[in-house]
Amino acid sequence: MEETSARERFKETFTFGKPDRVFFMPHWFWSSTIKRWHSEGLPQDVYVDEFFGFDRYELVPVNLGFIPPFEYEVYYENEEYKVYRRQDGCKVKEFKRYAEASMPHWLEYPIKTRIDWEREVMPRLNSKSPARYPLWWDDYVRWVKERDYPLGISAGSYYGWIRNWMGVERLSRLIYEDPEFIKEIADYIAGFVIETIRRAVEEIELDFAIIWEDMAMKTGPLVSPRKFKELMVPACKKVCDYLHSNGVQIILLDSDGFIDQLIPIWLDAGVTGVYPLEVAAGENVVALRKKYGKKLAMFGGVDKRVLARGCDEIERHLFQEVKLPWMLTQGGYTPMIDHSVPPDVSLRNFMHYWSIVKNVAEDPFRYLDKCEEA
Repeated sequence: MEETSARERFKETFTFGKPDRVFFMPHWFWSSTIKRWHSEGLPQDVYVDEFFGFDRYELVPVNLGFIPPFEYEVYYENEEYKVYRRQDGCKVKEFKRYAEASMPHWLEYPIKTRIDWEREVMPRLNSKSPARYPLWWDDYVRWVKERDYPLGISAGSYYGWIRNWMGVERLSRLIYEDPEFIKEIADYIAGFVIETIRRAVEEIELDFAIIWEDMAMKTGPLVSPRKFKELMVPACKKVCDYLHSNGVQIILLDSDGFIDQLIPIWLDAGVTGVYPLEVAAGENVVALRKKYGKKLAMFGGVDKRVLARGCDEIERHLFQEVKLPWMLTQGGYTPMIDHSVPPDVSLRNFMHYWSIVKNVAEDPFRYLDKCEEA
């Protein structure tokens, strides 16, 4: 029997088909986590994804960022912290000791007025810039034509980017004080994204697209769902419609926090799946599967905090809370830690978690009696 490719496995997993086994998404790790694991026996001369047996997936190297980027500039630096302007135009204060474990303190954003948008940001979002595609693009197209792994494309952001460019406070205020300005930016982003990715979409048979938002906190969205639907979702829908009309079935959206109020809005816009489903924010993959059935694909939903507690707790979480065997029998889901794996997780604990996932994935029906009825 011919072996199933990662590409087929990915599509079957996220369209509720019948994969030979669930697609194993590559996990995210803090660099300090990998450093710890090296001291605990992880070989230093291996590819981590290959070592754990994750499946391969890639994104087309199309640049949707600022071209040219803002000039990097350090304003002040001592042993404790650094104040500098990043290439996204934000001025931040970064504490060196906690640089990986925490966010910097934002001091200034590139958009303070409409003039900043028109003069400083819009010109950097020029879809016609030749540097948005690799120099040897035609070679790349030929190279990926016969691939056996899923290939996707970034499809922008319709809240998250704007938030990054002006800050939560200013954006929240302008949503009510100047809603047309916010809608104008979102619409511009949609046009920019479509025109930028058009060549890739037309020249490569893509398997999926990813939208990034990160627009929720522990208790709910950072914006009124009604205002989000009114001002930003039409732009998101325009891009999703374009992708679907060009054969891209799977559109996945990345947002941390408690996103339950946003999921039906995203589904109406054309999104087909969400991740990473942060347990600390109240997300529950079993509840979402029961609510949405085969309308919503998912990956994530495994509590990173539990992985630091020990093997018994890991097993209990996977079988009693995630209900991993039941979730896998329902389709449209693959387990993954609900964000980057932090350094308080030992290599032993992670390998125990991953061995359970691999064993259950071989035949989830065999393990149904290990979890309570879903």
